[in-house]
Amino acid sequence: MAAEATAPLLRMDGIDKSFPGVLALRNVRFDLYPGEVHALMGENGAGKSTLIRVLAGAHRPDAGTISIAGQPVRINSPRDAEKLGISVIYQEFNLVPTLSARENLFLGREKGPFLSPGSEHRQSLELFGRLNVYIDPEARCSDLTVAQQQAIEIAKAISLDARILVMDEPTASLTSQETEKLFQLIRELKRRGIGIIYVSHRMEEIFRLADRVTVMRDGQYVATRPTQELNRQMLIEMMVGRKLENEFPKEPATIGEDRLVVNDLRRSPAVKGVSFTIKRGEVLGLTGLVGAGRTELARLIFGADRHDGGAMLLDGRDFSPRSPKDAIDRGICLITEDRKAQGLVLAHSARDNFALPNLNRLSTAGFIRHRQERDAFAHYIQSLRIKIPHQEEPARNLSGGNQQKLVLAKWLQANSEIVLFDEPTRGIDVGAKHEIYLLINRLAKSGKAILMISSELPEVLGMSDRILVMHEGRITGQITEPQKATQEQLLALAMR
Repeated sequence: MAAEATAPLLRMDGIDKSFPGVLALRNVRFDLYPGEVHALMGENGAGKSTLIRVLAGAHRPDAGTISIAGQPVRINSPRDAEKLGISVIYQEFNLVPTLSARENLFLGREKGPFLSPGSEHRQSLELFGRLNVYIDPEARCSDLTVAQQQAIEIAKAISLDARILVMDEPTASLTSQETEKLFQLIRELKRRGIGIIYVSHRMEEIFRLADRVTVMRDGQYVATRPTQELNRQMLIEMMVGRKLENEFPKEPATIGEDRLVVNDLRRSPAVKGVSFTIKRGEVLGLTGLVGAGRTELARLIFGADRHDGGAMLLDGRDFSPRSPKDAIDRGICLITEDRKAQGLVLAHSARDNFALPNLNRLSTAGFIRHRQERDAFAHYIQSLRIKIPHQEEPARNLSGGNQQKLVLAKWLQANSEIVLFDEPTRGIDVGAKHEIYLLINRLAKSGKAILMISSELPEVLGMSDRILVMHEGRITGQITEPQKATQEQLLALAMR
């Protein structure tokens, strides 16, 4: 990071922003220096996204000032932000899938009716070269990896002479190898003097990359600290506003008989002869690198895909689901990795989403018993501590953590006995993670069997009774005492 004696590249002071009935930001401040990675952290609902949208010109602040390189500016639109050298790379990329990499790079900047694809092609190669990545400029974006699409977004920012780059959860969908390449890109951007605002819930990334950390809570500024002065526990306490005695509050449960027995389960090419058991009251962790076959295995158990071979027993009886309905009827639920696309109907209300898999339990002669539906949902809103203004709130308006709780609520109402969690805390803030962990404890203590699929190695080690590791469709190792294991051991098994 450049010495702090230099003028800040960005300074935001006293930023307020209100929406009908909601005070989203109150007297927030933030600054950024050239060549600095400054992490912006806080729980879901802390105000991070609103502050970014103010900077990007998507929201106009009600009060406060913004300065770029010491000069006061007004950012009334995204175009204003672009002209000032501000570029935001959101989790959902702003790319047109059917267009080529080159066309996406220059979209909206065509000069006159006579375009020069050859010139754009050469400029694309030059931009990618500056970032030390190779992407075919004529490749269709939909055919590229997530990491390559992200590189296009970064190249687009560089081509617009961005001085300030905001990266929102940039590694959420990247493999570990792709993440390392991204970190190399970020170091190159730092070397060029670009200031980077880095938003992530992954603390290990913050301690690897960030020069400073600013924490927000409930729409307000909490503190800014050099990263080297912090540790994981201090940062968690700043974010949640209270002391968490244990980040992974694993509690012992009574582990009983086998609930699910999987024997030589196969589906080419992703799952290649997998065998294991899950017991009553057990949290079985399942980890491995992206592409190891973890999600595909969960889909086989849930009946979303049909297996090519092998067999399963559920409570001692043959189990071969032809559809998810078969699995649900036998007491199995899958809480998917992509809760927005696969776990919820975002345009519908939270109560509608809760009721969808439970219509047979909440209706008589085809008519929904609305009072029973409301009362049942109210019970889970209270017991799971779902933060929601009312039951009719659209599911899309809930934070990531509350969406995850909503998905869990509908499956608990369905009386699921075996819970398959696929990345249960992805994109969820540390406070909501802690609540999910407590819920997992409660489920295990009630005798439910839990398969917890996660790429977060500290989470797997901290919350599992036993751990399985997958690599290229096979189980490559088992850890029977997670409290004595290390991340390095898991990685070694994951790369066999």
